[in-house]
Amino acid sequence: MTKPLPRSTASHHPVVATPTRRPSPAARLARFTRGGLVQAVLLLCAALWLTPTFGLLVTSLRPKEDSSASGWWTVLNSPARLTLDNYTALLSGGSEVIGAFWNTVLISVPATLLTVALAALAGYAFAWLDFPGRDWLFLTVVGLLVVPVQIGLIPVAKLLGAIGLFGTVPGVVLFHVAYGLPFAVFLLRNQFLEIPQEILEAARIDGCSEWTAFRRLALPLAAPALASLAIFQFLWVWNDMLVALVFAGNDSQPLTVLLQSQMRQFGSNLDVLASGAFLSLLVPVIVFFSFQRYFVQGAMAGSVK
Repeated sequence: MTKPLPRSTASHHPVVATPTRRPSPAARLARFTRGGLVQAVLLLCAALWLTPTFGLLVTSLRPKEDSSASGWWTVLNSPARLTLDNYTALLSGGSEVIGAFWNTVLISVPATLLTVALAALAGYAFAWLDFPGRDWLFLTVVGLLVVPVQIGLIPVAKLLGAIGLFGTVPGVVLFHVAYGLPFAVFLLRNQFLEIPQEILEAARIDGCSEWTAFRRLALPLAAPALASLAIFQFLWVWNDMLVALVFAGNDSQPLTVLLQSQMRQFGSNLDVLASGAFLSLLVPVIVFFSFQRYFVQGAMAGSVK
């Protein structure tokens, strides 16, 4: 005679089916954008966006008579016509473009380095030093962010003319530094505030001065933000034309002002315009990709605790 199977001592609870949650419109849109069709459309948009740059490159490599006779897309029929003669003539010793190029370097590099250095010192002081009127002075710096560049053109031009710097490279550099400092100080002050206070206190207990703590601790920890600021400032100064058009003289005009003046004779000097414009475009691209890793780190700084 078979024994009945023992009953399970575990209590049986009814299984309640959880209702499936319908994805939100944003979730469905995000899932749709991961599809291959959307990526193909984005690649097409990127190709269309880069078409003028590619056309500028091709035009800079074509002889002047070809550029005047037909469009740059006709190079597909005769790619052997491409040459580097335009760049050879552009970079020759007697070319105006090479002088304007060096003026752009002499303006952009000091304006970037001075802005980053002064902003780092001021940002650290606003973040960790206690002095009378610190908060009011910082509010003044923040208020200067809303002042347009156009408002200061005439007053600063009179001031630089009074001290003999109008129409010179140092005058253009000083203007860029002055108008780049408010944003730079605001950015670096917030970055320095993210440094844990315990690190600086431990350094002070060990006998470090404020200068040593700033140089040995604050600057290395804020290196991504410093690199990001340097990229922003360099690109702004390098591509600027308004400030240089007002404050630079004939001997100190940068590449943007020279190219703008050459536009009056567009058809006769298209070879100079194309090669000079592409040279002016190439340098910021090289700088950006050289510091891209630091730029991404600086953009993500403070987003994750």
